[in-house]
Amino acid sequence: MMAMLEKLATERRNERTMYLDEMSIEERLTIMNSEDRQVPQVIQDQIPVIAQVVEHVIASFRKGGRLIYIGAGTSGRLGILDAAECVPTFGVSPNQVIGLIAGGERALIQAVEGAEDSKELAVNDLKALQLTEDDTVIGIAASGRTPYVVGGLDYAREIGATTAAISCNQDAIISRHADYPIEVETGPEVLTGSTRLKAGTAQKLVLNMISTTSMIGVGKVYQNLMVDVQPTNEKLEVRAKRMIAEATGVDMETAARYFESSKGHVKTAIVMILADVSYEEAVERLERANGFVRESL
Repeated sequence: MMAMLEKLATERRNERTMYLDEMSIEERLTIMNSEDRQVPQVIQDQIPVIAQVVEHVIASFRKGGRLIYIGAGTSGRLGILDAAECVPTFGVSPNQVIGLIAGGERALIQAVEGAEDSKELAVNDLKALQLTEDDTVIGIAASGRTPYVVGGLDYAREIGATTAAISCNQDAIISRHADYPIEVETGPEVLTGSTRLKAGTAQKLVLNMISTTSMIGVGKVYQNLMVDVQPTNEKLEVRAKRMIAEATGVDMETAARYFESSKGHVKTAIVMILADVSYEEAVERLERANGFVRESL
């Protein structure tokens, strides 16, 4: 086990930070920033496979399937974060994008001993969701070897779901258990083995890319506006009215009026204005266009 870990790039010592404890605060911050800048460049090489994953996520959504993230520790928390933020950002059900973490909700704030080492636990968690072949399951593990993730991916493949894996090492074990392996090798961390740093940043960026571009692919965006945002508080209500104004060119007073007459639904308000139609007609057009604003005009 020890020898196996030592081979992982994420576990090696970073030659640039061997004297991290002797550096000044500014020197430490500067070198962390320098290391972080490498992350987007490494991700760029993985864009072709990320694009394939997005295509399958879109296909899952169109069939009524789900996007399910599965991970342990930091990786699991990042999956849950991305899933949770899809609800207010894109107006989707919390059952459309789901994050699973080894050890359950308690593991969000404290370590659950042994949970990440159990393949069976992942199978049980996916069975509880009634996983189907219409779903896409993405396993996340910086090391690329977490048994919980391996178990989840294997079960998902048995069911016939599409599988992808996000790791931060080349030739990762989880890559062998997924249809679409995404390997973002971020190298040794500033603080040896602390994969919440560069590896965590890389995972967050890839998750951002997958969820955002998938939502664009099912009509949750018009131009570059998140037109399915749920205006659940004052800030988001103001943002919704501003989006109506920016998408249509009307003033804020007019946007506010259409916001009210569209029952607080940004997409409907935009179609009402740009197509010059009633609320009922706008709703019907959006339904015919599967929620795509541009195709409703």
